[in-house]
Parts: sequence; C-alpha cells; structure tokens
Amino acid sequence: MNKDLVAIFEYLEREKGIKRDVVISAIEESLYVAARKSIHGGLINVSVQVNPKTGDINVIAQKEVVELVTIPEEEISLAEARVLHPDCELGQFVDISVIPQNFGRIAAHTAGQIISQKLRHAERDVIYEEYRHRINEIVSGTVKKVIREKTLIIDLGKVEGILPSRFYPKTEEYNLGDRVQALLFEVRDTENGGAEVILSRSHPEFVAQLFSQEVPEIADDTIVIEKIVRAAGYRTKIAVSSQDPKVDPVGACVGVRGNRVKNIIRELNNEKIDIIPFNSDATTLLKSSLAPIEIKKMIVDEQRNVITIVINDEDYPVALGKGGRNARLNGELCGSDLQIQKMSHYKANMNLEHAQMASADDPTLDEPLTIEEVSSRMIIESLISAGYDTPRKVLNATPEQLAIIPEISLEMADKILEKIRKKRG
Repeated sequence: MNKDLVAIFEYLEREKGIKRDVVISAIEESLYVAARKSIHGGLINVSVQVNPKTGDINVIAQKEVVELVTIPEEEISLAEARVLHPDCELGQFVDISVIPQNFGRIAAHTAGQIISQKLRHAERDVIYEEYRHRINEIVSGTVKKVIREKTLIIDLGKVEGILPSRFYPKTEEYNLGDRVQALLFEVRDTENGGAEVILSRSHPEFVAQLFSQEVPEIADDTIVIEKIVRAAGYRTKIAVSSQDPKVDPVGACVGVRGNRVKNIIRELNNEKIDIIPFNSDATTLLKSSLAPIEIKKMIVDEQRNVITIVINDEDYPVALGKGGRNARLNGELCGSDLQIQKMSHYKANMNLEHAQMASADDPTLDEPLTIEEVSSRMIIESLISAGYDTPRKVLNATPEQLAIIPEISLEMADKILEKIRKKRG
C-alpha cells in the first residue's frame, strides 16, 4: 500500500474539498505523460492506473503477440506472453505491467508539475462552486500570514482568502492568529490557473451586511438601505427607509439604547456611523445628513450637478470634516458635488458683487423700485421712506443696513438683494 498517496487523497478531500476521483485522474494523467517520456521511442500504448483505496500504481503497456520480436517496445513473443496470459494467441494485444527505464526523478518531476496544475484547477473549481454564490456575504477566518505591503492571508477553512491592505482601513492592524470578519468581495482567476478569494473590510457593502446581520428588519426587507457611502475607518453615512409606516427605520437600526449600532461600531473599530431617514429629494436628504447644522442658504446648479450651501462660520469645520471627508460623503449621499461656504465669506462676496453692480453705468438702476424687484408694495414704501428708492441705492446697502428698517428682517433683506441681483445680473 502506498500510504503517502492515500494520505494525500484524504488530506485533499478533507481540507480542500477536492474529490478523490479528481485527484486520481490528475495523478494518472501526469504519470502517463511521465511514463511515455521514460519509455524509449514513446510508441507503446501505455496506461496508468491508481488504486483509490491502496494508492498502488500500475503502469500497463499493450504489446502485440508475435512469433519473432523485432520491436521490443511494441511486441512480445508468444512464449513470453503465455507466461502472463496462457490463453493468448498470435496477433493479439496483451496487457503487461512495465516499469519504464528512468521512471524516477525525471518522471516524478514531470508528474509533480502536472499534478500541481491539475490540482490548482480542481481547487479553483471547488472555490468557485462554494464561494461564487456568496459574493457580498460576510465570512470569518483567522490571519494565517502577513505578506508584502501588509496584505493578509486569511484562513477560511477549506481555502485561504486574501485581504489586500487597500481593502481594509489604515486605522486597523492585525497579527497572526487574529480573528477577522470581512466581505467576500470577489472570486477571481489567477495567472497559474487557480482561483483566489478576495476579501474587503473597507467596502460600503461590508457595513450594509453588518447592519443586515444585526437588524432583523433589514434582513426581512421591512427596512431598506437606500444609500450608503463610506470613508473607511473614518465615517459611514447610511440612508434608510421603512416599508412599514409603523416601523421607524432609524430607531430600528440604532436599537434599544443604541445596542445594535454599537455592535457594528465596535466591529468597525469605532468608525462613526450616521443613520439618516431616506428622502428622494437630494436637498432634503442633505439637510438631514448635516443636522443639527443649519443650512442658511442653498444654491442648486442642476446643469453642473453642484449644490452650494452657506452655513455659519462656527459650523464650517464640522461640515467639512477632516481632510474634507465629511463634505465628500454628503456630496456622494445626495449625488452631487457639494461646495460649502462660510457665511462671512458668502456675505463678503455678495457685498462685493452688489457694489460692483451698483457702480455699473446702467441708467435703469436709477429708476424707481418695482414690485418685481421687491416682494410687496408695503416693502417698497418702507424702503422709499428709508431713502432706498432705486435699485442702485438698495445695492449699495448691506443686508444689515436694510434690516434696520422695521418691516424688513435680515432674511428679507437678503431676498430683496438677491432678486435685484438676478434681475440685473
């Protein structure tokens, strides 16, 4: 009995999930090639048989029974043949067990190469069969080794997964033996004919799947994750809706005393998570995402797909976020390029623009104010009483100066100036 070969069969079946008949077929094919190379001329009809239970290997050659042997590689005398097969006759082909010359180191090397290739293909098929339907599922394993550029090899059981350093946050560090949960991101072919399982902890879908595990209402489709954006290791923003008006989507995701979202934050090593009620209107969604920051002014440029917001100066650092990441996430969430201005900068720019417009050589700026430029007759009268009876005089004033007039608030002053600017711009 070839115990080593039997041990290989059992290991590949148990650890790699490769069936014994697949392994035996690969070994028989490789040994056949090696045997043909080892036999002079390569003319003999050779077959190789491996016993699946004992691991014994038989190399069988077919030779023609002849009266006089002229080609030893292909022929056998009747007398010699009848020693092995007493009933054989001239002209028949008989099976003979042969041990080719040099069926040793060279043959073993050739066999080893082909076996490796065949087993890679067999292992690839096993990987595809088991994992191709599990894309975007969460799998877990242990760190088996750390290779170049901090890429992790994760032992998943039957196969090893690859967690490239670019697929997990820079804030995370791992050591051998650490337990890791990750998203099954991709199963892809390798150059040598095998397959590899690619994992990710930085993809937004990883967070979505964590919520699906933690929140039963997501798993049963009562709550839907409508949008999710992420700066891995820093912050995730997730917009959710409910198919049941009785179920609060945000509250369900947060959980009692925050238990559900805390578990996810713990898995993400304290990454911040913002859970927002979804709204199909981008501006409404943006307001919810920025809350409690108040948007003082919003300008939507649909043609350029840009949303510009103006906020109080003290809110600017939070709205922007470290390295501008919070602004980028909010822009991705609402599907637009988000630009944020401080109120002080916005006012300075508007005052400059109004002053430039007021200094223009335009006679219409000295004509009386009209209803189109001001919201009502009462407001026109209030402005005229205060000395602002033409568009030029209004443009030369700041919002604060106009807001001194009793009937005009600071917000109304902004609107009046904006109306005149648009009409004259």
